Amino acid sequence: MANTPQAKKRIRRNERRAEVNGARVSRIRTFVKQVEAALASGDKATAEAAIRRVQPEMMRGVAKGVVHKNTASRKISRLSKRIAALG
Repeated sequence: MANTPQAKKRIRRNERRAEVNGARVSRIRTFVKQVEAALASGDKATAEAAIRRVQPEMMRGVAKGVVHKNTASRKISRLSKRIAALG
């Protein structure tokens, strides 16, 4: 258990940040699932619209330190490749 006031404050702060970061990651996952659903249905127009919503959300996650830059780039790249393959 934390003894110093600073350590106690850190625990409170970390709990708040974990909640905010969890919500942010969840939001990103939701957007990615929308792209996945569009890909599964074979609807290229919907998938393209969905990926345009995913990209800024992912990069916002990178800026906030929730997702690593390379991870976000890789996911966007793979989704884009799958959309292009729909033809």
